[in-house]
Amino acid sequence: MDQHHLDIAIRAARAGARELMARRDDRVVREKAPKDLVTDADLASQEAVRKILLDACEGYAFVGEEEGETQPPDAVRKGDDDAPPCWVVDPLDGTVNYVHRLQSFAVSIGLYAKGKMRLGVIYDPVSGEMFTAFEGGGAFCNGKPIKVSGQSDLSDSLVACSFPAGIKKTDPEVGKFVNVLEQCRSLRRLGSCALNMCYVAAGRLDSYWATAVSPWDSAAGTVIAREAGAVITAYDGGEFDDWNPRFCVSGSLPLHQSMVALLKSDSIT
Repeated sequence: MDQHHLDIAIRAARAGARELMARRDDRVVREKAPKDLVTDADLASQEAVRKILLDACEGYAFVGEEEGETQPPDAVRKGDDDAPPCWVVDPLDGTVNYVHRLQSFAVSIGLYAKGKMRLGVIYDPVSGEMFTAFEGGGAFCNGKPIKVSGQSDLSDSLVACSFPAGIKKTDPEVGKFVNVLEQCRSLRRLGSCALNMCYVAAGRLDSYWATAVSPWDSAAGTVIAREAGAVITAYDGGEFDDWNPRFCVSGSLPLHQSMVALLKSDSIT
C-alpha cells in the first residue's frame, strides 16, 4: 500500500462525507435491527465511496456495512497470496450520533491485503479532521504526525469503550465496564469505534476496548493506531483478528496489560 492508494481513499472519504453532511438535517431513518439504525445517508455515502474506490482500483474486492456487501471473499479472509486487495468501508460510523445531530461520526476506509489491514483513512466531516496511515508510513491527522500518549498508569488514564446495541444489565460487558471505571481516571462512550481508535492514536484517549463491533468499524483504525505506536490485541490478550474484532488498544504496553487483566473478567471484581 502506498500514497497512491491513500490518495484514492482520501478522495472517497471526502465524497462519502459530502453525502452525509448534505442529509444531516433531512435524513430518513429506519431500524435494521432493534436499536440498530440506518439512514439514507449511510446508503448514499457507501455508494459514493464504493464507486470511487472500485473505479480507481479495478479487480479489488469490497466490503461495506450496507447493501449486503458485508462478507469478504473466502480467499481474502484466508489471506491467500492470490487474493485481491479488499477495501473495507464504514460509510457512517456513529449512526446514532448522526441521527441525533451529535458530533463524533465519520467515514472509515481500510484496505486489507495479504492477510492484514495495510491502510486506513478516517474522516470526521464536522471537525474536518482527516486521519490517515499506511503500513510503515506513520500516522497523521491533517498531514501532521500523531502518536500515542504513552500513558502507563491506568489510574491516570482516560479510557473509552463501545457497547452493543440493546445491551442488558446482566451482559458481561457491564462487568467489564464497571471494573475499568473503578480504576481509570475517567471512562467515555463516544459512539464511534473509528474515531475512538484515532483518538488513541493521537494521544487524546489512553485506551479503548470493544467486544461487539464489526470489521468495517475497526478496519481503518487498526492501521492508524498501530502506525501511531499503539498496542492492539484481542481484549483477552490474544491475537487480534481483523475479521472478528474483539479488542483492546492502548497507548503503552504497561497500560495495555492492566486493561487486559480487567477485561478478561466478565464479573464485577
